[in-house]
Amino acid sequence: NTTTTATMNIKSFTSAAASAVLLLGASPARAFSFAPSAATHRHALARPKLTAVAGPSSPSHRTSSLAMSTAAVAADDKDPPLFESPLKGIRRDYKMRLPLYGSDVSDGLNAQCLAATLFLFFACLAPAVGFGALFGAVTGGAIGTMEMVSSTAMCGFIYALTSAQPLTIIGSTGPVLAFVATLVQLAEKMNLPFLPLYAWTGIWTSGILFLSSITSASNLVKYLTRFTDEIFSTLISFIFVVEAAQNIGRSFTNPASSFTKGLLTLIVAVSTYVTANTLKGLQKTVYFTNGIRKNVSNFGPTLGVLTGALIARWARLSQGASATLPALAIPTTFATTSGRPWLVPLLDLPVWARWGAVLPALMATVLLFLDQNITVRLVNNPQYKMEKGRRKGNMLDGMHADMLIISGLTFLTSLIGLPWLVAATVRSISHVRALSVLDSAGKLKSTIEQRVTGLSIHSLIGACVLFDKPRAVLTQIPTPVLMGLFMFLGTSALPGNEMWERIKGLFKDSKKAPNERWSAVPGGITTLFTAIQIACLGAMVYVKESPIGVLFPVVIALLAPLRFALEKTGMVKKEYMDVLDEE
Repeated sequence: NTTTTATMNIKSFTSAAASAVLLLGASPARAFSFAPSAATHRHALARPKLTAVAGPSSPSHRTSSLAMSTAAVAADDKDPPLFESPLKGIRRDYKMRLPLYGSDVSDGLNAQCLAATLFLFFACLAPAVGFGALFGAVTGGAIGTMEMVSSTAMCGFIYALTSAQPLTIIGSTGPVLAFVATLVQLAEKMNLPFLPLYAWTGIWTSGILFLSSITSASNLVKYLTRFTDEIFSTLISFIFVVEAAQNIGRSFTNPASSFTKGLLTLIVAVSTYVTANTLKGLQKTVYFTNGIRKNVSNFGPTLGVLTGALIARWARLSQGASATLPALAIPTTFATTSGRPWLVPLLDLPVWARWGAVLPALMATVLLFLDQNITVRLVNNPQYKMEKGRRKGNMLDGMHADMLIISGLTFLTSLIGLPWLVAATVRSISHVRALSVLDSAGKLKSTIEQRVTGLSIHSLIGACVLFDKPRAVLTQIPTPVLMGLFMFLGTSALPGNEMWERIKGLFKDSKKAPNERWSAVPGGITTLFTAIQIACLGAMVYVKESPIGVLFPVVIALLAPLRFALEKTGMVKKEYMDVLDEE
């Protein structure tokens, strides 16, 4: 009888799990909208037009180490097979990166890295707090703000310390949140404890990710091209700006607010954005000396946050409660949100359910695998002229070692009931851009490749978890300041994005407009190519806002076969595609 009952339970669980994975939650993704968190899962990639060819900015005495680290794997194929022998990709990644570990520290000790640390600290903490509140709502407090901020600090620090591409910033994403909400519903339907089910799902997921890392499955990303990058980048900017605007708009329509607070919210957000944008662009002007322009530009976003916070503080002191704006909500003590023990009771889940958890783990694996690898590919783009630990023009180097780290972190966070984290696109690309070195003409010359900023950012976030005074200071920063910051991140990513430039070109007088890189392509073909990208962008927005928002990464993966279908069917001839989709 016991065996029969267990068999029936397995079948019931399998059916329910499969249904839940396909339905992916009853609530639309919009229900999880929080402006700071919107920055977390869709992120910006700018495509500056690079004409100058320059070497790395690191001192010359490290050139030989860099050459030896890449020469050590010169015999490997530049275009490896989809799957490689066990551990080959991981060994290759670390063989190229580990010899440069010393310079990863020394190269990060400068003013620009300090500016990047302060900027990214706010850009990483705000989404963690926002996502934590949303996780707490969908899990009934089982995973909340304290768990999210703790996971961000701990996992981010470990990743920056051990990864092969330390400029990548990890965090939670919207599809992962939607998946966890589905897992909660599955646990309720099956009358199972949520946290043990979450933990076992994460353990299975970490195992599958581990297998993908040791077999170099991340090589699948080589089928993605500029076509995908541009759509993904434009979507990120779109979400940034729209979510920030919606948050500001709600301050006017919320019954708990007032017109005064709405107007002050608008003023603070716009002041933050304008200050950050103006000061960031100072380096491309002729005002002041080169040293002043460079330093003010580097600290521009941080000065924008400071400006917005001071305006909000002045209004609160002069006008009182009527001008008090909502601020970051950070827990006051270091403890789990619900007061539960940190270690998840794994044995509370029946044996049949532990095995059955492999089904939802398959979908979780798809989410984490695609989110991680697409973001790392964007970070590794040759346009940023990074050379440490990679072969020239190769965007796959480092992915296998980084996936190994993600699998280990997924296992660890599952055991103690913390959110799963993967590469967060907007913060990662913002991190890279903050470390970009420009020449006198304002063109990208190199990127400062180091680990210090990642370690420092997450150490500061950890201090906010552990110590009272940092928490007290951060609770004084109004939410509208962060809206202005994210508007800056969204709009600053658009210039140089060729899809955006072609969209603007649709409204330009072709007789007066200057020639572009793709001007040799017939106008009709360019318009068709751009229209298809816009349609893909609209489809991705629709999926994101729908009840199946968790499938968003799958839609991204489908862009690659669509691009090849355009060429295969003759809709866009190969010679034109080679220009429009040139890497």
